Amino acid sequence: MEGAKRPASVFRKPPPPPTATFIAPPAPPPPAPGAPPAAGGPPPVPPGGPILHRPTFHGAGSTLFGIYVVNALLILATIGGYYFWAKTRVRRYLFSETAFAGDRFAYHGTGRELALGFLRAFLVFLCPLIGLGVVRDWPGIDANVKKVAAYLVSFLLLVFIPVAMVGARRYRLSRTSWRGIRFSFRGRVRDLVVIFFKSSILAGLTFGLYYPFYLTQRQGFMISNSYFGSERFGWDGRGRDLFRSFLLAVVLTLPTLGLCWVWFLAHKRRFFWQHTSFAGARFRSTVTGGALLGLYAVNVLLLVATLGIAWPWVRVRNIRFGLRYLALEGPLDLERIRQQAQLASATGEGLAGFLDTGFDLG
Repeated sequence: MEGAKRPASVFRKPPPPPTATFIAPPAPPPPAPGAPPAAGGPPPVPPGGPILHRPTFHGAGSTLFGIYVVNALLILATIGGYYFWAKTRVRRYLFSETAFAGDRFAYHGTGRELALGFLRAFLVFLCPLIGLGVVRDWPGIDANVKKVAAYLVSFLLLVFIPVAMVGARRYRLSRTSWRGIRFSFRGRVRDLVVIFFKSSILAGLTFGLYYPFYLTQRQGFMISNSYFGSERFGWDGRGRDLFRSFLLAVVLTLPTLGLCWVWFLAHKRRFFWQHTSFAGARFRSTVTGGALLGLYAVNVLLLVATLGIAWPWVRVRNIRFGLRYLALEGPLDLERIRQQAQLASATGEGLAGFLDTGFDLG
């Protein structure tokens, strides 16, 4: 019948089919502290992973090149007198461009200190050495006197080298600061002299095989007597751990045409850093022999192609390379560190510069 209402069921859509609802199972309770991981599961990872503090270098080869050019002109204008101030300018730049944990290092040495230190080293240490050398080589002097002079020259060199190394390290660390706190070195010269004499004798008796033990003892002496403020650096390296890689390099010298020593140098660098600690953290180096060989090869090409002009860029490359593979791993407790300034003269620094026994960024 027209106009009559149709049943509502005709127009009602059928209800949608029921959908399944996924309910996640409850998460297992966390393991108790110190409990072993569950079978088949991955080992627990510390939250955030290990704490790594990496040093960085922000300098540029072009800026260092400009410093070298000005230094060279001033050295020529002063007939060499500006050399010590030039060396100080380079060190200040390199240290000021090196940063750790967001703060940069500072170098406080002066050219005047280096000049006076070199003069004292020349008068006190080098004049006797030069005099004995003249006696040893002068014709007409009795042969026995020449022998005594030759023995004294060898003896003084064995004494002067550790004196130069200790003096240079004491001076450089005392003139370096970070966050306003100075570094220092508190080792005694006689301890390094003993290491030198003992190592010289044992190296001769073992045909040079004692060399890695000497390197480890010398590095341990330098590290364990170094301080940052009141905090001492730690060292736990052993010579026998370095001996194996040294002996392997000796065996492979001829088959590899000497290239194996690059890998030994990389291993030595890793070994030295990984056995150095500070304020509850430990240094870590990941440098490899292949990376070190690539650095040396490119450096040689740069120096040869530019006739030495690229030396500032090479220095910057060396510093960046060394810091790129270096980190301090672990939490640092810096709050307990206090300033403990140490007095140091530049006499050993001057002697180290003359004998070329020093090593640092500058």
